[in-house]
Amino acid sequence: MMSDLKRRGRPVAGTAAGLEDAGLPAETGIRTEYPFVLPRGYVDEQGRAHRDGIMQLATARDEITTQTDPRVRQNPAYLTVLLLARTIKKLGTVPHMDTLVIENLFASDLAFLQDLYRRINQEGHTEVEVGCPSCGHAFSVDVAGDGPGES
Repeated sequence: MMSDLKRRGRPVAGTAAGLEDAGLPAETGIRTEYPFVLPRGYVDEQGRAHRDGIMQLATARDEITTQTDPRVRQNPAYLTVLLLARTIKKLGTVPHMDTLVIENLFASDLAFLQDLYRRINQEGHTEVEVGCPSCGHAFSVDVAGDGPGES
């Protein structure tokens, strides 16, 4: 897996030796931004779809301040909306990310972003190990879809 990540040029989390093996200095080993492509896309008031975005790692402040928001006290499911509004830094040409943008996402895009949030904040990566159904060969796939033609 380490050599696969080195070939892709992705930062590798771990020890300083692991970072140096990946061609990165140890002090720059934390990846904080993750590009993604939404399955459907946010449709704005003018009918334009926005699919390409960037999510950043959540901070302790993101997690703590959203828990005390009165909207979360009324409806605990709203925590997801607040966390995504704080951690999505770019979505197409949308000028400002806020809760209204998140609230107006299609359900499939919301589910995608919830899974991406969980992956980068709990697991530290967006890659998934998969296997070819025909030959059984195992390989990694980036579920964020940050390359052309990926999703």
